[in-house]
Amino acid sequence: MHPAALRAHRFAERFGLRVPVLLAPMAGACPPALSAAVARAGGMAAMGALLHDAAGITAWAGELRALLPGGPVPLQINLWIPDPEAARDAAHEAALRAFLGHFGPAVDAAAGGARPLAFAAQCEALLAARPTAVSSIMGLYPLEFVARARAAGVAWFANVTTVREARLAEEAGADVIVAQGAEAGGHRGAFDASRALDEAVGLFALLPQVVDAVRVPVVAAGGIADARGVAAALMLGASAVQLGSAYLRCTEAGIAPAWATALAGLAPEDTRLTRAFSGRWGRALATDYVRAAAQGTAPEPAPYPVQRGLTAAMRKAAEAAGDVQRMQAWAGQGVGLSAGGGAGALTGSLWEGALGLLR
Repeated sequence: MHPAALRAHRFAERFGLRVPVLLAPMAGACPPALSAAVARAGGMAAMGALLHDAAGITAWAGELRALLPGGPVPLQINLWIPDPEAARDAAHEAALRAFLGHFGPAVDAAAGGARPLAFAAQCEALLAARPTAVSSIMGLYPLEFVARARAAGVAWFANVTTVREARLAEEAGADVIVAQGAEAGGHRGAFDASRALDEAVGLFALLPQVVDAVRVPVVAAGGIADARGVAAALMLGASAVQLGSAYLRCTEAGIAPAWATALAGLAPEDTRLTRAFSGRWGRALATDYVRAAAQGTAPEPAPYPVQRGLTAAMRKAAEAAGDVQRMQAWAGQGVGLSAGGGAGALTGSLWEGALGLLR
């Protein structure tokens, strides 16, 4: 067996997998059916728990396990590490409400006051759900939580976007580093939101340098959507791969039809990094709204979670209308390479194809 494949096999064996392929924990786009399909094929299921309260986390985990009776389910559950309290600017928010009114319903004056769910309660629900791993993004879990997870036999997968973040995560006790390249769809996992754009490093520059910088296994994420990407990531030192956008093209993803249709054959340059939906940098389809929000005449997006609250009405209306031009439609630069179809078949083909290339 090729040394890269052997390293991946050891990672899979450690975490109860048959193949070293992880579903990315995408908040709002990881239904239990998608996770179940990936797990049946031997990969790791995932839940992005940002939008779920404690009861919702418990219910989601229960639904997944009901779909996969008869044994343990390899699963990671992810949470965002809370940002510092966002600065508010009433005049700026008024300008944003006026701008957003051109793309959706009038925005309520109180919309910017939306707050994230209770992080401490979510953390308790994570531990109670007993996943294989808890994963973090946008920072590091508190040391007390890490110690409790370790005592419960739950690993910590820390998402990083730079070599510096990788070192900090390892020092804090992370069991696995997930190196997220700037090609990835959805939010960038930068610890410091103000540096997320300037430090947008591509995966195949980031990955080998993170591998060299830490002693724990590294998972590659961002832009991988076919067997060639899997094989390349393993050759650069990854122990496994994590895919998000590639799975959005699968039938079990259940995303809005207009969003799913737009992903087919998408070119890398048809995506862009934007703060226009949440206030945090993320990669989305370069839609009419995303382009308009990037113009010099548009007001600068507010910080997270203020911007997320302000855009909620527009996003809801776009979803109801099936209008991808106003929809929060995340997309990675490699999504056009994804074969789509069933998530189980995709998982198997990624690994078998990569093994063939490594022989």
